[in-house]
Amino acid sequence: MRIDVLTLFPEMFDGPLNHSIIGRAQTAGIVDLHLWNIRDFARDRHRQVDDYPFGGDVGMVMKPEPVFAAVRHILQKEESPVILMTPQGETFNHRLAEELSSEPRLLFICGHYEGFDERIRQSLATQEISIGDYVLTGGELPTMVVIDSVVRFLPGVLGEESAVKTDSFGMGLLEYPQYTRPREFEGLLVPEVLLSGDHGKIARWRKKQALRRTLRRRPDLLDKIDLTSEDMELLAIIQSECDES
Repeated sequence: MRIDVLTLFPEMFDGPLNHSIIGRAQTAGIVDLHLWNIRDFARDRHRQVDDYPFGGDVGMVMKPEPVFAAVRHILQKEESPVILMTPQGETFNHRLAEELSSEPRLLFICGHYEGFDERIRQSLATQEISIGDYVLTGGELPTMVVIDSVVRFLPGVLGEESAVKTDSFGMGLLEYPQYTRPREFEGLLVPEVLLSGDHGKIARWRKKQALRRTLRRRPDLLDKIDLTSEDMELLAIIQSECDES
């Protein structure tokens, strides 16, 4: 996958995207990341990328000319989703990350100041994404979040291809509890079932724990998935255990 990022601060991406899993994905040639400074496409000698809003208001608005010039230069005649990072966009989630991972190329536009000239939204953006109902100083951090989440879906990025499927939200549920050595730590023990070697019992325990955690923390997720007969049975057991306690 090729990923292009239009930003006023390309240096912000150097650390977060050059280490760990994303860094290894780039080294392995799975991801080809290109950072572009919007100021390089400004036409005036001051490299101006923002101006006062028509109609009067506080703050500055990102000008359309540099952004249009940059997108046209980067894409030429190629097709690519052009993603505008904005609090007004569709809320980012696991499903959207998986959808974007099927694209051969993505182009992100990071806003700044008080926002974009509306013509950028109207004529350039094919998609608008938000990472939550709050406002940040720019689109750089949200773009990093989306890139990190999307890249994990690409074949060869994770050591175990099945890992992404068992993550929280991978099966529509929050992930079950995980344990590692030592078996006992400060009086806290690893559940015996995980030491049993019985893969059927372990799978059932994990499903039950995932359902329990989802029911307690994000019950809304249960309304969005097709529950199996086993799921319904386990939820009934969980509810009876809650009633007894």
